[in-house]
Amino acid sequence: MAEAGRKILAGARVRRLRRELGLSQSGMASELGISASYLNLMERNQRPVTAQVLIRMAEAFNVDPRSFAREEEARLQGELDEVFTDPLFRSQPVAKDELRELTSLAPSIAEAVQRLYAAYLDLKEGGAGLDDALDGDRGEGASANHPVDRVRDLIQSAANHFPELEAQAEALAEDLAKSGGDLLSALTARLKDTHGIRVQILPVDVMPGSLRRFDHHRRRLMISELVDASGRTFQAAYQLALIEWRETIDAIANRIEPETGPAKSLLRVSLANYAAAALMMPYQRFLDAAEALSYDIDVLGARFQASFEQVAHRLTTLNRQNARGVPFFLIRIDTAGNVSKRFAAGNFPFSRFGGTCPLWSLHETFSSPGAFMTEIVELPDGGRWFSIARTVRRAASVYGGAEGQFAIGLGCEFKYANRLVYARKFDLKHAPATPIGVNCRLCERENCAQRAAPPMTRKLRVDESVRGVSPFSFDR
Repeated sequence: MAEAGRKILAGARVRRLRRELGLSQSGMASELGISASYLNLMERNQRPVTAQVLIRMAEAFNVDPRSFAREEEARLQGELDEVFTDPLFRSQPVAKDELRELTSLAPSIAEAVQRLYAAYLDLKEGGAGLDDALDGDRGEGASANHPVDRVRDLIQSAANHFPELEAQAEALAEDLAKSGGDLLSALTARLKDTHGIRVQILPVDVMPGSLRRFDHHRRRLMISELVDASGRTFQAAYQLALIEWRETIDAIANRIEPETGPAKSLLRVSLANYAAAALMMPYQRFLDAAEALSYDIDVLGARFQASFEQVAHRLTTLNRQNARGVPFFLIRIDTAGNVSKRFAAGNFPFSRFGGTCPLWSLHETFSSPGAFMTEIVELPDGGRWFSIARTVRRAASVYGGAEGQFAIGLGCEFKYANRLVYARKFDLKHAPATPIGVNCRLCERENCAQRAAPPMTRKLRVDESVRGVSPFSFDR
C-alpha cells in the first residue's frame, strides 16, 4: 500500500484496468467516488493515484494496490538505469540506489529525465523533431520520442491489449464463419457486398514496389501476387477493420495519444493491424487452442491460416483479465541486428537505446533459415527466460531483388516454460542457461568474446602488455 503522502503516477495501469473491466471513465469514477475529470487526469499522469483511491480500487475491483507502484517503478527503474550509463554521466556517476529512490519517491521527475535524455539523443543525431520534443506547451501527451518509439510506448502502456477491438473482432469472426468458407473468401465477400470494394490480386509488374494499395475512387483493394495467403487475408482484414471499426480505432487513438501528428497516424495503422490479427485469430478461440497445443506456433498457424510472425505477435496480446495466456515478449531484428519490432505482455528488459546481445541464439537463426532455436537465457540480474527464435521472410521477391529476411525472438519468463511444447526436450530443473546481457554497453559481464563495446558503467582499462578474451578490459 502507498504510504501517506506518497505520489504514485500509474496512469497506464489505471487505464488498462478500466479497459479490462469494460468501464467508461465516468463509470469507473462513479465506483471510486471521484469525478470523471479527475480520473482522466490520473490516467494522463497529471494527478497521482492517492492511497485513498488505491483503497477504493482494491475494494471495488479486487485488485492488489501494490501492483500499481511496482509496475511503474520497474519500468522507470529500467529506463533510468540505461540513461545513466551514458558517458555523459561518467565524471559524476549516479548510484543505483539513488536512482531507485528517485523512481520511488518522484516518478514524475524520473519521467522528465527520461524525456530530456531522449531529446538529447535526438539532438546528437541531427535534431530532427527536437522542436516538438522541447515544446513545453504540448501537454502530457507530448513525447521526445520518434513517432515509431512513441507508438511502441503507447502500445506497451496498454499492455499490448485493446478490449474494444477484441470484442468487435470476436463478434465479426463468428459472423463471417457462418459462410462456411475460408476467411479470405468471407472477407472478400464482406468488402464487396457491404462496402462495394473489390479485392484484386495483381501481378508484380502492375504493382512494382507495393504489396497493398487501396484505390478510394475506384473502390479497389489491390494486393500484390508476392503476398502469400496469410498475408492476403491479413491485408483484407486490415482494410475491413479500417472501414467498419474506424470510430473505435479513432476513439482509442484519441484517448492514448491526444496530440495530432505522425505518431497518432502511425498509431491508427498499428491499431488496425491489431484488429486484423484479432479477426484472424479471435481471442478466446485462439487462447484455448494455444493452451491445448502447448503454444505450438506452426500448428496454430495452420489452424488459423496465419504466418509464424502473425501467430507470434498475437501471442503477445493475450492479456485479457481472467483469461490470460503465457506473457510472451517478441522482438524482430534484421541481419544487421537492427530492432524493427518489440512487444511484451511481460517485463522483458528491452534496451530502449540500443540493440541486443550477440550471445543470444536469436542472431544465429540467420545461418539456419527456418529452423527453430530454443534456449534458456540468463540476464546479469539472475532473471531466467525461455527463448524461441526463427527466421521469417516478409514477402516473396523478384529475382535480383532484396529479400526481406528477419529473425523473430519469442520468449517468456522461465517459470512458464513448462507450458510450452518447445521446452519438452529440456530438463527444466537442471538445464544450464546461456548468460546474455541486454546489450554490450549495459552488460558488465567480463571476458566476453563477443563484446563490441565496454560497459558504460565501468571505467575502461588499457594495458598494452595484456590481451584478454574480450578486446576490452574495465575496472570492476
